[in-house]
Amino acid sequence: MKSRMPPGYNSGMNNPMKQMQKMQEEIQKSKEELEQKEFIVTSGGGMVEVVISGKKEITGIKMKPEVVDPDDVEMLGDLIISAVNEAIRKVEEASESDMERITGGLSIPGMPF
Repeated sequence: MKSRMPPGYNSGMNNPMKQMQKMQEEIQKSKEELEQKEFIVTSGGGMVEVVISGKKEITGIKMKPEVVDPDDVEMLGDLIISAVNEAIRKVEEASESDMERITGGLSIPGMPF
């Protein structure tokens, strides 16, 4: 039985479902690549360094000995918080950038980023 649809209607990238599936595959691949990356951020002029994975998991914190002042523990806490927050922002920016590249800036509800 011959299809009554115009030639090429369900083939190739003309099919919106195929486009969405391809986009979802690209997003998943990009997400997996992001999860393999590490981001390094410093605060306090390099006094505190935070390493974060693309999964937003802190994998390391380094501090220069001179920043560890028992009389000013609050400052050390502030430097760590600042570096961690900046590290999280870096991962989110990378994720958003990948998503914009894949979707062309479209906001699609339910997409995994």
